[in-house]
Amino acid sequence: MNFLNSTTFAFLDLETTGGSAGHDRITEIGIRFWRDGEVVDEWQTLLNPQMRIPPFIERFTGISNEMVADAPLFEDIADELEERLKGSVFVAHNARFDYGFVKAEFRRLLRPFAAKVLCTVKLSRRLYPQYKRHNMDALIQRHGLGAVQRHRAMGDVTAMMEFFNHALADHGNESVEEAVRTLLQRPSVPSHMPPDVLDEVPAVPGVYRFYGENDVLLYVGKSTNIAQRVASHFSGDHNSGKGIRLSESMRRLEWTETAGELGALLLELKQIKGLRPMYNRRSRPAKALWSIELTESGQGYLQARLVRQIEPHRLGHYYGLFRSKRDALRALTGIASKNELCNKLLDLEPADQQGPCFQRTLGRCKGACEGEEDVTRYNLRVQIAFHSLRLKTWPWQGPVGVMEQNPNTGRTDILIIYNWMHVATVHSEEELSDLSLRGTAVTFDMDSYKLVVKALSGKGIGGLQILELPPIGEPDILAVSPENS
Repeated sequence: MNFLNSTTFAFLDLETTGGSAGHDRITEIGIRFWRDGEVVDEWQTLLNPQMRIPPFIERFTGISNEMVADAPLFEDIADELEERLKGSVFVAHNARFDYGFVKAEFRRLLRPFAAKVLCTVKLSRRLYPQYKRHNMDALIQRHGLGAVQRHRAMGDVTAMMEFFNHALADHGNESVEEAVRTLLQRPSVPSHMPPDVLDEVPAVPGVYRFYGENDVLLYVGKSTNIAQRVASHFSGDHNSGKGIRLSESMRRLEWTETAGELGALLLELKQIKGLRPMYNRRSRPAKALWSIELTESGQGYLQARLVRQIEPHRLGHYYGLFRSKRDALRALTGIASKNELCNKLLDLEPADQQGPCFQRTLGRCKGACEGEEDVTRYNLRVQIAFHSLRLKTWPWQGPVGVMEQNPNTGRTDILIIYNWMHVATVHSEEELSDLSLRGTAVTFDMDSYKLVVKALSGKGIGGLQILELPPIGEPDILAVSPENS
């Protein structure tokens, strides 16, 4: 008996309160069970999502808050649903969406759920590669399928099954079975990507890029194993609306190999900040970068001032890196309060304001604003308070080459680093000897600084070989602050 005749296929569709499996909930489930060419069972229920259905979702699905008010909760039907789906192939159109929601509901009950999953979008792409569109409306129109109640669970299930039966009649059981077997064996990939997209992705360190329609850059990521990391994107359950949107938008994948992890991290940062992909947020370049500098007042007390112009060759004179003035002021306020320092000397109140600082009136300043605290004692307390924020001075006389070698691929990358900033990359010591850095402009960047400090201090990436390069004059490498870049 062949696979199609011996296997039960559960054609399932959900309606939900929105697109995020991690936040939104199921409002309706519809399933028809198909085996050996026949529908052997069906099951349908509304569910109380325990949250309000947004008005636009009500209009889209026709399911109102009143309709689900007395419906069962998911936990009430979980046992029955699990029993019904046991041993079946979970079939859905854009299956990552429906499967992700079902898994998320079981996860809320602290229960695992897993099934073999068949996506009819991918089945359509495999059987009808000559067509570009494979959404349900396109299938109904293209194949002359019967009219159904769209965006209700059982209506969409009916359309799905009509497509499946049409494909069997059009291609024959043997071809459809071969396609189904192949899709069930392959790692899950986004519906608009070719099923063999992972075949050429290398298992090496590097950076990968996801592109959407019109070659819009969607996402940049990095890994020590590109193939494994990309596959993990594709096989995820997408508990976030972002994950679902990214998956549905993908049209193309490309990658750049590196010799090691540090090269991948630096290249990822550079591409995120320079290319600004739609779905990367955390490492976007700061509009302005703030720090704190300590100087000496006329009375000899150490005083703080906020600065935006950071000179990388003087990093040891700065304390902390902040993405906004508000963040810097918040840090100063916390330091003043915790260490009983003077608000005026920390530039939190005007220095020319008459009388003591506000901290002093609360008994939280020892009197430096009135000249009543010993200067040496106060300055020592300031140095202790700011010590952990002090930026690291570049410990070498000139640039260094950080060599990464991959014995598996034979690739060598030499990353030129100066004042904690990545300047250039070469691939051999011969290229390194021919390299000229004169006139190179480098933007000082907080994320790069933190990454390189961690790597070169031995706390992050191991096995790095550092080559000291000849000292150069300051004008030869121009360091540019973010707000002036």
